[in-house]
Amino acid sequence: MADKYNVEEAEALAKRALHLPITQATPIYEQLLSLYPTSARFWKQYVETQMAVNNDDATKQIFSRCLLTCLQVPLWQCYIRFIRKVYDKKGAEGQEETTKAFEFTLNYIGTDIASGPIWTEYITFLKSLPALNPHEDMQRKIALRKVYQRAILTPTHHVEQLWKEYENFENSVNRQLAKGLVNDYQPKFNSARAVYRERKKYIEDIDWNMLAVPPTGSSKEEVQWVAWKKFLTFEKGNPQRIDTALSTKRIIYVYEQCLMCLYHYPDVWYDYAEWHIKSGSTDAAIKVFQRALKAIPDSEMLKYAYAELEEARGAIQSAKNLYESILGVSTNSLAQIQFLRFLRRAEGVESARKYFLEARKSPSCTYHVYIAFATMAFCLDKDPKAAHNIFEEGLKRYMTEPVYILEYADFLTRLNDDRNIRALFERALSTLPTEESAEVWNRFVQFEQTYGDLASILKVEQRRKEALFGKGEEGSPALDSSLQDVVSRYSYMDLWPCTSNELDHLSRQELLVKNMNKKVEKTNQPHGSATIGSVASSSKVVYPDTAQMVVYDPAKKSGIEFSSSVKPVAASASNIFQSNVTATATHVSANTFDEIPKTTPPALLAFLANLPHVDGPTPNVDVVLSICLQSDLPTGQTAKQSFTAKGNVPSQNDPSGPNRGGSQRLPRDRRATKRKGSDRQEDDDTASIQSQPLPTDVFRLRQMRKARGISTSSQTPTGSASYGSAYSGELSGSTG
Repeated sequence: MADKYNVEEAEALAKRALHLPITQATPIYEQLLSLYPTSARFWKQYVETQMAVNNDDATKQIFSRCLLTCLQVPLWQCYIRFIRKVYDKKGAEGQEETTKAFEFTLNYIGTDIASGPIWTEYITFLKSLPALNPHEDMQRKIALRKVYQRAILTPTHHVEQLWKEYENFENSVNRQLAKGLVNDYQPKFNSARAVYRERKKYIEDIDWNMLAVPPTGSSKEEVQWVAWKKFLTFEKGNPQRIDTALSTKRIIYVYEQCLMCLYHYPDVWYDYAEWHIKSGSTDAAIKVFQRALKAIPDSEMLKYAYAELEEARGAIQSAKNLYESILGVSTNSLAQIQFLRFLRRAEGVESARKYFLEARKSPSCTYHVYIAFATMAFCLDKDPKAAHNIFEEGLKRYMTEPVYILEYADFLTRLNDDRNIRALFERALSTLPTEESAEVWNRFVQFEQTYGDLASILKVEQRRKEALFGKGEEGSPALDSSLQDVVSRYSYMDLWPCTSNELDHLSRQELLVKNMNKKVEKTNQPHGSATIGSVASSSKVVYPDTAQMVVYDPAKKSGIEFSSSVKPVAASASNIFQSNVTATATHVSANTFDEIPKTTPPALLAFLANLPHVDGPTPNVDVVLSICLQSDLPTGQTAKQSFTAKGNVPSQNDPSGPNRGGSQRLPRDRRATKRKGSDRQEDDDTASIQSQPLPTDVFRLRQMRKARGISTSSQTPTGSASYGSAYSGELSGSTG
């Protein structure tokens, strides 16, 4: 479809045809117009080529093919030129034919906003007609007055110019009579001028040269669709408050112009037909549907809409022909079902039954047809026995279709036939594969919970668990009775025997049980770490063993012991990473984590080494951001050299270290000495920060201002004071 409607290729072919002889250009134009029959631009180019070689017969034939479907002013101007060329030299007969051509043209496109030049040309032509006697002169002036009065009521680009010409014309004929006529038409002209200004806004976004192609969803097409919809809505509102006949004519004209661009849009055709129906013109709507199916012959939507119209007006045979045409193109279940319904409405039950007996033999017949016809027999024909027989017949073919089983169960439920419902579930569940039986099991449980006794409820629930989760070992959580089962038994519609919080809690617990079972299965696998290693080596990516993950528990933090003295960072960046992980999950194999630092970039190791100890799962955001902003994130040997230059990481006994705020405190004199040292360090750090280029990021600027001690204590988070001098270059000056 995309290759067939290649707009760029079509444009290139049209340009190429301009430079070819008429015999070679004609096949190209015919090919283009077979794909784009509403392109007024291609039609105009084609007809001008014929006119250039004075091929009048071919020109007339082309105009007869395109004029009434391509309502665009340039093409109709070309038609006027051709008529005048042929008849201008034929005297009175030619003048009469030319007058008819002008009236024919204005009757179709006289309401176009761009039709001003045609009105002006027609008036000029009438003025040029010879008047041999006063009677003929009077007839000519009357004709001119009528044309002027029609033109000044049409919202066109030339409406003001035409109004001035009309005033001059009336004054030249009779000044006294002119005053009365001008005063009568002044309000009408003002209304036309106001509508023109509004109409102009709606057509500015319309691409009049757009080639009609099937919808592709492009933004350009959507813009054009919206622009046409707005224009149609504007015209339907009758803004000029003209009579109904003229307003209807304008709306039809806009629809026809819209279809020149949106020729392959079924919604536009449908709206056009529906508008005719609402206006009381059913015959016009039928013609629109016929044209629509010629434009989009594969549209089932339009065929159904057309058949609906024919059925509504009593044309049963026409509607039946449309349904049969749908079946002839695509024999699917939907078409069969819709034809069944139509036959039952139009011809009765027997006709529908005969077609069902024929349709069920079709290879394309599915369980939908059985369900539809059985429901029709039960609900419309009030024949439960026939419906039961149809369901039973379909069950022989569609026993493995869960949807069919559930529909059959619903039918039996309406009959209060609990015995056959249980038998149906048993037959179906013995045949259905396990992976497709969940919905049927759930409906079986729901049925027992509604209509069965307690023993049958518990029995079916247990059978469902065993069927869906396997029998497993005795005491398996999947087979144990849970509180969720109680909630399921004693809930009804949107009523629950618990609060929403309790229901949410039970759902989380059920999820945790499932995850726990998965973790247990992974733990029981031999050589778990070796499996992870093989996967990592095969894909060059180290994947964590999620089975070894533990939930953070602050109560267990006291059990984690850290070394009182930490080795220099330069020598143990990877060891720090490994020791922290080991402290969190001590039971993980050391060999597994030895591989992680090897694949970790040095810059990331350097960053991790600078991070302080965190009391909880969430670190202080300002501290981490300040470290990120002041770190150069070196790579390779640069990171090791920078860490070696800094020396040892402060120990736990250092108040400026990670555990400041603990039970140990420094003497006053040592704290004063430390404060002086930190002040000097702050000056050095401030100088180094000031030497850096000004950041453009506002957030980064705020963080650097904090690092320089500019922010007040109220702006500095409490946590940032705990790690000031050691990790962030004295973030706050108010920690003393």
